[in-house]
Amino acid sequence: MASKAASKLQPLPPNTLKYSILIPAYNEEKNIIPTLETLAEKLRAEAIPFELLVVNDNSTDQTPQVIEAKALEIPEINLVHNTPPGGLGRAIRCGLAHFTGDALAVVMADSSDHPDDVVRCYRKLEEGYDCVFGSRFVPGSKVTHYPPVKLVVNRLVNRAMQVLFMTHHNDLTNAFKVYRRHVIESILPLQAAHFNITIEMSLSSLIRRYRIADVPITWSGRTWGVSNLRLRKMGRRYLCTLLMIWCERILILDDLMMENKQPTGETLDADR
Repeated sequence: MASKAASKLQPLPPNTLKYSILIPAYNEEKNIIPTLETLAEKLRAEAIPFELLVVNDNSTDQTPQVIEAKALEIPEINLVHNTPPGGLGRAIRCGLAHFTGDALAVVMADSSDHPDDVVRCYRKLEEGYDCVFGSRFVPGSKVTHYPPVKLVVNRLVNRAMQVLFMTHHNDLTNAFKVYRRHVIESILPLQAAHFNITIEMSLSSLIRRYRIADVPITWSGRTWGVSNLRLRKMGRRYLCTLLMIWCERILILDDLMMENKQPTGETLDADR
């Protein structure tokens, strides 16, 4: 059910937005080609103008070579190279400096994100939304291979963010989200170097009162888990990013909204 703000949306003519699919890739030589092939096939079938912007994040395997070879078959592939040091956040920031589309989706190289959902988010943008957040935890979503410990931590962190930011969005940590170009431009520069960029992008868009839709998605995680040590390392980064944006919301939201020429009233977001 859409919120009251959704009635103000102005639909766009079909397929007027060029769609940039930003795919960070670190040592993904065995995964990246199926991801590129299925995305290209689906987007072409839907007659959506697109680019597949792959960011090689300092891979030590044959990832860049296999992408370059595949680009001979799929001309929409655009390969760029992130300079050291690496990290998911740095790779995404590199991609944001190179994308050419009117809207951008962040998609993982390992096929954890489904091409049908990539298209579904584009269709929501055509309805007039500024952002579309893919959620793994709403009715209609399907999740497989999620490590139990990581799942518990995910739900606790997302619940805390829902309370702090007074929002119904329940998967703010998920990387798969779609943003119009003007949203990306308004939240730059980004600072996160690792996975905390997922909440830096989503929360920065949220506090600026953009029109946001949730969509249920199909998501499949890698079969290996995440160690407790890694969770602890990422925890401090997530906490830093969360506190930074929460302080922006509390202390300088008026300045942010003035720069974006956005109203400071009711949040313009919507359910599916």
